[in-house]
Amino acid sequence: MADTPDHHVPVLLEEVLNNLVHVTAGTYVDATFGRGGHARAMLARLDPDARLVALDRDPRAVSAAERLAAEDARVIPRKSRLSELASTLVQLDISTVDGVLMDLGVSSPQLDAADRGFSFRLDGPLDMRMDPDSGQSAAEWLNTAEEHDIADVLKRYGEEHHARRIARRIVAARPLETTAALAELVAAAVPQRGGGGKAKHPATQTFQAIRMRVNDEMAEIERGLEQAYAVLGPGGRLAVISFHSLEDRLVKQYFRSLTRPPALPRRVPIRHAEVATAARDVAGPLAPTPMELADNPRARSAKLRVIERLAS
Repeated sequence: MADTPDHHVPVLLEEVLNNLVHVTAGTYVDATFGRGGHARAMLARLDPDARLVALDRDPRAVSAAERLAAEDARVIPRKSRLSELASTLVQLDISTVDGVLMDLGVSSPQLDAADRGFSFRLDGPLDMRMDPDSGQSAAEWLNTAEEHDIADVLKRYGEEHHARRIARRIVAARPLETTAALAELVAAAVPQRGGGGKAKHPATQTFQAIRMRVNDEMAEIERGLEQAYAVLGPGGRLAVISFHSLEDRLVKQYFRSLTRPPALPRRVPIRHAEVATAARDVAGPLAPTPMELADNPRARSAKLRVIERLAS
């Protein structure tokens, strides 16, 4: 299935533009290009001599970035994980940048493509890999993992209260090959919650957890944050959109480590260098407005945080 830009609505777009694009002749990195919603809007604000490095680990997203580069010479597309951000820039002979955007989690085009296996609402192969050419699929992992490992992943990444019960059902039902089979299994294992038509699907947390494990997302985010900050020049900005508590907690803690001075003993003479911070808060956490949520309900859990690197 081919993806098109129309399938993706960029989240917190104005907030990203207003807080990230501060040097219109600069060099920026969209580290999670997706289908280019944020990137196209950034290009509209950038000068003709600016540069936008468009990165993604998903081959379909890279193809979309290459199509945009054919239209706009300022775009430099590359296939890259978050954890490869710094090395990719080295290959491009780019030492510092003015801003980096990271839009975490799964994108709407990925969710809406049944053959990618991300959605419990669409029947398709149980894949969930952001790069289908690399690593174990969700089916391969679920059909070989130990029951206690599956339960641990569901609890840790999905915060699923019924992790043990779901893991036991998964092992008993193996082999699992489709998203529909997994969604039905989880729905049967999890007690139905109230809430009527607006209740969250019982497989939401399980699919999230498996996807995060298959793509090693938390480790990728941690390495990506460190590398993104490292490539910022003085005054450069890092903007991160997260969609659930685990992501946001990791981003918040990392940003605090850069924007807060270290804990030091009271009543002890301290030099200024010992309390200096590496970065300052620019914005966040910012949430979507009611108007945006009316147009794009998938944005409901999004949070944007932005920091700026201070001069060394």
